[in-house]
Amino acid sequence: MSEPPLKLPHAVSRLRTERLARSAKPFLARGGIKGDRCPGCRLVPSHCICALLPEVPTKVGMCLLMADIEPLKPSNTGWLIADVVPDTFAFGWARTEVDPALLALLADPQWQPYVVFPGEFVEPERVVHAVQPLLAGQRPLFILLDATWPEARKMFRKSPYLNRLPVLCLAPEQVSRYQLRRSKRDDHFCTSEVASLCLELTGEVQAADTLQAYLDVYTHHYLQAKHQLPPDLQGPAHERWQGLKKS
Repeated sequence: MSEPPLKLPHAVSRLRTERLARSAKPFLARGGIKGDRCPGCRLVPSHCICALLPEVPTKVGMCLLMADIEPLKPSNTGWLIADVVPDTFAFGWARTEVDPALLALLADPQWQPYVVFPGEFVEPERVVHAVQPLLAGQRPLFILLDATWPEARKMFRKSPYLNRLPVLCLAPEQVSRYQLRRSKRDDHFCTSEVASLCLELTGEVQAADTLQAYLDVYTHHYLQAKHQLPPDLQGPAHERWQGLKKS
């Protein structure tokens, strides 16, 4: 791959740096790839995908509320969202305190926030299944709880500042293709997949397809590095990626 262009750290990268600065000891990912990692994509240098840099113009915003160590995990897919969607915001979640910048974002009149969460856990009057008509100049802002499923349920229950917001309940027909962490249910999606579904729901098809293809490429490179194998640049993940670029 060619030398990637310089890119400023995005919101998830900055949050990771802040979280590392507070760590008393180095974070060691369990079962993942070992050795030095590229600061741009978190993969080992031999499997770096920074040359792809797939940022896509979109009117949609993404707000990631991230569980404590989520920004440190190499398998975290919120990072991929921030690579693709220019207006991605990231905040660490804590039960006892709220980042004032998060509250300011939620109150910003240019955004219409939606908490993306399964409707079965929410009062029916808060649930919506589509983005509602927006006021002039407004843009949808999807709030994604970036955590394991038990953590996400806790975050949802213990974040009173989210209580006034509508809850977008997705009903996707496909099953998750995410392979870097296991779930007992096929209808549990990784954060990047949820963001892709939100983009598709708002008609941002190019951004949705790009994010899904980028996840596939990242997953392939991650797993190949884990097993000490070279990436297959002619394989299905890269074939889909190249096909998307040509379309």
